[in-house]
Amino acid sequence: MLREIAMAPVPAKEEMAAGIRAEREKLSGYQMKIKEAKLPVIVMFEGWGAAGKGSILGRVIKDLDPRFCSVATMDQEPSAEDRRYPFLHRYLVEIPEEGKIKFFDTCWMEEVTGGLFNGELTPKEYESRINSINTVERQLCDNRYLIMKFFFQISRKEQKKRLKALMEDKNTSWRVDNDDIWENENYNRCLEVYDKYLNDTNRSVAPWYIIDASDQKWAELQVLQFLNQGIETAMKNRMLAAPIRQNIFKLEPMPLLRDVPLKDCVMPDEEYHRELRKLQSRLRELHYELYRKKIPVIIAYEGWDAAGKGGNIKRITSALDPRGYIVHPIASPEPHEKARFYLWRFWNRLPKTGHIAIFDRTWYGRVMVERLEGFCSENDWQRAYNEMNEFEKELCGWGCVLIKFWVQIDKDTQLERFNDRQNTPEKRWKITDEDWRNRDKWDLYEGAVNEMLEKTSTEFAPWHILESVDKKYARIKALRIVVGAVEKACRAKDGSGKKA
Repeated sequence: MLREIAMAPVPAKEEMAAGIRAEREKLSGYQMKIKEAKLPVIVMFEGWGAAGKGSILGRVIKDLDPRFCSVATMDQEPSAEDRRYPFLHRYLVEIPEEGKIKFFDTCWMEEVTGGLFNGELTPKEYESRINSINTVERQLCDNRYLIMKFFFQISRKEQKKRLKALMEDKNTSWRVDNDDIWENENYNRCLEVYDKYLNDTNRSVAPWYIIDASDQKWAELQVLQFLNQGIETAMKNRMLAAPIRQNIFKLEPMPLLRDVPLKDCVMPDEEYHRELRKLQSRLRELHYELYRKKIPVIIAYEGWDAAGKGGNIKRITSALDPRGYIVHPIASPEPHEKARFYLWRFWNRLPKTGHIAIFDRTWYGRVMVERLEGFCSENDWQRAYNEMNEFEKELCGWGCVLIKFWVQIDKDTQLERFNDRQNTPEKRWKITDEDWRNRDKWDLYEGAVNEMLEKTSTEFAPWHILESVDKKYARIKALRIVVGAVEKACRAKDGSGKKA
């Protein structure tokens, strides 16, 4: 890409100055239209050291309203804390709300190419990260984000000249580090890696724009022109539905909810208490092993109202060190969450390596309550099956133990428990008018859940159904599944087939 591009001739100074004024004015006007249309915009600046990214960024945003745009500087090395999360985590938590523009002064490109240069990434790991980047950029675009990606290109000779000038001035010498010098000395090698990265991540939904940065004003004009063109196109296409992608993951067969046996799934008290003590003791041991081996765990609960999720979760957390887990009760999204990509609030709640996150309701709300209550479009929830499979694949590729539970009861059991809550003062807080309204839609919800289980029970993140007419049975089944999954992950981390 970089080798093949033909740079356009630089306009005359007067023509360039007039063009910059006109494009700045146009961008300023678009900013208010972006706000009104609730269009979120991500702008990435990448390029060679000393290519002028920072200076040009400062001029591009000069006339913008700072209340509706911001800058994220991501050129620092990932911290020790960052490395305890998935690679994309520190970038995705920065994405803007709808109606705002977020400029990234370098984004994930620098970390990936830098990982190749310093030997941290194998070719296989590089390919995995490229796939992650392309997937998440496509997801964002499908969810109505505009992504504009700029690479600032200068020659080796021009870079060397600029680095020398910076180093000779005591006020700017700090801007040149060893990586910049190394990059210039190894320009051809870097060119090859950058070129490969740009080609590997150049997609129709988020293409690269190569900027001739030999002259800074000319570079600014190019950025403004491309940015304005991108915004104009995005505004015109705002209402177009994104394509529904085909699932590419192997799925596990799941029974229909009506076929799940419930009456025979019971457990005597004596067996329950014996198994509970044994399994909680084992899980307590495994929790410390997880922490030592830096294995993250996510346990996701979905199920009918009054199915017993809370009691089930409590029997798991009772066995854990409170410093090493968190329970996320997921309700309706807050305004700042609703204004972003729907998976953002779950990216924001991922556990660190060695920790456990338990979700009391999850991202699957999109294909259940949001679908049935009309909180998203049909295109949104139809796309979500594949997007959630991709999200979970990313988590599992990170090394996460991901366990998904559907807590199942029948309609009569739910009514009995609702009435018990309604008639017991200390339990009355658990029942709401919304619970009764949802009960009236039982058949609709059952159909949605069946489709969810069918389309998202993947080989790497299958669903487990907990038969919960007898809550004791469901609790022990959940503990057995969690203990088994964690033991398996700990053995795999050792690289042996034996228990750690």
